[in-house]
Amino acid sequence: MNVDKAVFVFAGLIVLTSVALARWVNPAWILLAVFAGLNMIQAAFTGFCPAAMVFRRLGCKPGTAFPS
Repeated sequence: MNVDKAVFVFAGLIVLTSVALARWVNPAWILLAVFAGLNMIQAAFTGFCPAAMVFRRLGCKPGTAFPS
């Protein structure tokens, strides 16, 4: 799996987890989804993504959006 796909999977899991926690625990958990969305927007413009750096260090191959 390359870094791009890993970041997409991670972001999706964060959003789904946030929605579930907001539904069954506390509505304030929706802020986690907001944070993930804002991070995706800034990564699209700057190319900087902390999750991509972590996945790269874990051994994922470079991708198109987040090259080495």
